[in-house]
Amino acid sequence: MNFLHVIFRGLWRRPVRTGLTVFGIAIGIAAVVTLVGMASGYEKSVVKQLDVAGIDVIVSNMQGGIMPKAFDQSVRDAVAAMPGVAAASATLMQMLSVEDAPMMVVSGREWGSFIWDQLRVVEGRMPRDASERAVVLGTLAAGVLGKKVGDPIQIETAELEIVGIVDGQSVVENGAVILALPLFQEASGYEGRINFVNVRTAPDVGDAGVAALCRAIQAAHPGLRAVKSAEVVGTSQGFQVAQAMSWSTSMLAIAVGILGVMNTMLMSVFERKHEIGVLLALGWQRSRIMSLILCESAAMGLLGGIVGVALGAATLAALQFAPDIRGLLEPDLSWSLAARAVLIAVAVGILSGLYPAWRSSRLSP
Repeated sequence: MNFLHVIFRGLWRRPVRTGLTVFGIAIGIAAVVTLVGMASGYEKSVVKQLDVAGIDVIVSNMQGGIMPKAFDQSVRDAVAAMPGVAAASATLMQMLSVEDAPMMVVSGREWGSFIWDQLRVVEGRMPRDASERAVVLGTLAAGVLGKKVGDPIQIETAELEIVGIVDGQSVVENGAVILALPLFQEASGYEGRINFVNVRTAPDVGDAGVAALCRAIQAAHPGLRAVKSAEVVGTSQGFQVAQAMSWSTSMLAIAVGILGVMNTMLMSVFERKHEIGVLLALGWQRSRIMSLILCESAAMGLLGGIVGVALGAATLAALQFAPDIRGLLEPDLSWSLAARAVLIAVAVGILSGLYPAWRSSRLSP
């Protein structure tokens, strides 16, 4: 009988109990994969949106969280006049309840600016001008709302007409309701206010020039932040809070798993006093007895991690079609997240087995 055989025989001694413990670990790991995958997916969606639109610098007041507070629209003109700025576009973006959809991105954009350029018409047409009382829907938004070209749509206090369905080439864009900035300002009561200035720098402006431009914008407009588009996610308080909440909630589920594995291994040690005593009498070192128990708990952690990753992946796939989430983000499950989740599960198993392993090594032959 080899060491590996002893490990799996110990786990198979009480298959129902072992299975329930593995499932408990799997639930905690699935929570990690689901919550962190959702947060990571939203971050990647935002980064892709900025990349597709060709935005180099974002000017905003990020004290408002994921959706910043509004500020005066005149900032856009001041930023556009700065050296190194090729184009600047004003945007008012809000997360609103739109008809039957509980939460949807509504984006009011400066008419004629480059921020419209990446939109590709799938059906219908674009608005004729900034004064036309019309909107276009991203492909996902049209599906969520159940709307087609020619249908009316209620945005806050205004009833507008859907004139087109567009492909924005990113999940955030495809899940948005898009209209001219003055229309959204009027409908939402934010006349003359915006919460983003999207900046495209001149081709000859390098990284150092972009950093200098950000400092100049912040110096000229205290209270606002100007950051490179690649750094928006990493420096946003809203994204940082979302990540922290994801991990802290996941850790609570993992703590429950630790207690479950510890309880299982303690019961296993108590039930196998005779077997452990015989092994000690046959010459097994106490360190080897400890290794046996730790390997058994680590094996349960490994199994729980694999099952948990599978459950988390299935949950993320299902969430893409949930009405409250569809169109807002694209959940992300990377190989690095899956590997981290399995390593966490193994670590949970080892930590849970430390005390039972020590108890087992104290038994007398």
